[in-house]
Amino acid sequence: MAQDDRFRVQGGANLRGEVHITGAKNSVLKLMAAALLAPGTSTITNVPDIADVDIMADLLTRLGCSVNRNGSELKINVPETPGHRADYDLVRKMRASINVLGPLVVRTGKAEVALPGGDAIGSRGLDFHIKGLEALGAKAHIEHGYVVAEAPQGLKGASIELDFPSVGATENIMTAAVLAEGKTTIENAAREPDIVDLGQFLISMGAKIDGLGSPVITIQGVKKLNPATHATIADRIITGTWAFAAAMTKGDITIHGARPQDLELPLEKLTSAGAIITSTEDGIRVRMDSRPQSIDVSTLPYPGFPTDLLPMVIALNSIATGDAIVTENVFESRFMFVNELTRLGAQITVDGHHASIHGISQLSGAPVEATDIRAGAGLVLAALVSEGETTIEGAYHVDRGYPNFAEQLRALGADVERE
Repeated sequence: MAQDDRFRVQGGANLRGEVHITGAKNSVLKLMAAALLAPGTSTITNVPDIADVDIMADLLTRLGCSVNRNGSELKINVPETPGHRADYDLVRKMRASINVLGPLVVRTGKAEVALPGGDAIGSRGLDFHIKGLEALGAKAHIEHGYVVAEAPQGLKGASIELDFPSVGATENIMTAAVLAEGKTTIENAAREPDIVDLGQFLISMGAKIDGLGSPVITIQGVKKLNPATHATIADRIITGTWAFAAAMTKGDITIHGARPQDLELPLEKLTSAGAIITSTEDGIRVRMDSRPQSIDVSTLPYPGFPTDLLPMVIALNSIATGDAIVTENVFESRFMFVNELTRLGAQITVDGHHASIHGISQLSGAPVEATDIRAGAGLVLAALVSEGETTIEGAYHVDRGYPNFAEQLRALGADVERE
């Protein structure tokens, strides 16, 4: 997983075969952070083999935990008093590091977490996180590049209304409130399946939570949580990526372990594009017999169209019949990768939050560079439908979210090398 690795893709494949969906990146990292809430050994299963899991394991180790991995199972042993400082050298690599903030402040009375890094997809301020913790009684501020939150007398339940259904803020408030004194209500809470997965893990540890998956989550604080075992939910973004890959390449992919209920809108959009989607015993099958039809999409918080699939829908529209408009409402810099896609010949015009795409019959291979996880995957899909050879620099971005991506593509018939 070297920083200078690249993908080399020969275009022209029709992807056919089977893939198996692993645990969700956007869930497992939050589950790992939540393990800090209970001293003792918690076990997380269905853990994906991605770089971000290793980074979070290093961060937990730095906080005094021991983390042992055996295949897709992770055992996290948490001390009675974990450390409270998450240093920049690890946090800068991964946005999800901020999820230790809530557990640390409620367990230790103090947390110092470096302002996180991660993907270059726009500013993702921590105002909602800080306001939520302050409502619970913590004193929080930013100092020398760290979020510092202190609650030496403990936290107390509160009514909190989020201005935006932020996933990270909802998670940090939840993980702080489960051990706070009294009742906490989060209004306009995020509704993502990952939030539900985290909540169910907390409930198995002894937390009292109602309203998961709805805009109002109610938490009754308890004095102590206990270690638990929990299986990570299947990754809906990887599922969506394979579904778009089948549609773009006139392929036929059976996706084992998929949860179609988590992807209702993207699958509806793919059906509108001409894909034939059927349920299987343990997932879905996606096939496409013709060139896709263009589809208009606006990204929104769940249950809207996920921003993480925006690169895939733009890539599909770039080789679809007709014109489309794709609107990004979550991250203002998500369109950064469009410049790379136009190097492959895509006809795209960006105006603020909107991208206008005129579909052409085929893209042409060229050197491009991934700027984040999803952009990298989207560029690989675009390379599959480009004439000739495409190289995608920054393969390590893709490693952070997609286990064994090149190997899985080869198993489906793609000519993809990693070098």
